[in-house]
Amino acid sequence: MSHDFTVRPSDDCVCGDQSSDPDSRPRKFEQLIGNSPALDAVLDGVRRVAPTSSTVLIQGETGTGKELIARAIHNISPRCGRPFIKLNCAAIPLDLLESELFGHEKGAFTGAIAQKLGRFELADKGTLFLDEIGDIPAPLQPKLLRILQEQEFERLGSSRTHHVDVRLVAATHRDLAEMVRNGDFRSDLYFRLNVFPVELPPLRDRREDIPALVQHFAETLGRRVGRPIVDIPAETMMALCSYDWPGNIRELQNMIERAVILSEDGVLPNPMLTVGSQRIVVSSVPTTLIDSERALILRTLEAVGWVIGGRDGAAARLGLKRTTLIYKMQKHGISRPSFDGDVELSRLAEQAPDLVTQVQ
Repeated sequence: MSHDFTVRPSDDCVCGDQSSDPDSRPRKFEQLIGNSPALDAVLDGVRRVAPTSSTVLIQGETGTGKELIARAIHNISPRCGRPFIKLNCAAIPLDLLESELFGHEKGAFTGAIAQKLGRFELADKGTLFLDEIGDIPAPLQPKLLRILQEQEFERLGSSRTHHVDVRLVAATHRDLAEMVRNGDFRSDLYFRLNVFPVELPPLRDRREDIPALVQHFAETLGRRVGRPIVDIPAETMMALCSYDWPGNIRELQNMIERAVILSEDGVLPNPMLTVGSQRIVVSSVPTTLIDSERALILRTLEAVGWVIGGRDGAAARLGLKRTTLIYKMQKHGISRPSFDGDVELSRLAEQAPDLVTQVQ
């Protein structure tokens, strides 16, 4: 049985380093996969702000990868190699959050049986990532503002002032500007956090990255659960690319993990027959695997302006070798509409000598 997408490790899944070439490939960002214009715009901003010590505010829907962006900023900054400390502000009860941030002395409150360093001290000379910053309660907002402005604080139960050198990266799925207008968030703290805003696009606005993400998750999750994935049928990929992903990349990862567990013979099954109450609908749904492959190739070629090769070409987006894509175009009789079919296919064949014998 023939399938259409060969799974391989992603070339764009690379840990960050100090590359001085802003256009170098593969990207020097940890676990950030894709070549869409929306992601490129985000990473261009990351490249610019990372070498500074400026505060960064990452905003975006849940599941869009805010922590990965924060780690990328740290990884390509001069603070790389220093601590990267994180705290989810929404996951800590109010009465413990201040201690988590600033630390406490022994006996500062009931249950404080020993001195504890806060996250700001632990992140000294490094980066502190505060996720869900919009959930910081009002009583703590002035203290957070002070440490951002002065880089100093006191532990609970102590009058001694401590000085730190911390680069803050904050993230939230909330609309902080709206919270300021409603009186739920201090305007001065908001302006201090919003020095360099980074807006992460939802997955539905970067659909061209879905095939690369699917292949990456299928490969890594298949290895993790002991069910290696070799092929992803075109109809499965088409269904995954057609869904709106309200839970974004996190939902996609969970869905691929489910499919990997259900896989047989190394073939990724289609997990998208239904997702909750949303049935997957693809206009003009192909009725055969061959039709599915042809439709997906056509849609991808149209999306990239019929560019076949290169990092932004159709072959890269489909996870295929350039020569393999050209062969499949010949097999399905696909040619650029503005050219005569035979002439165009002949020109493509000339770009890949002995293509037929290589592929067949």
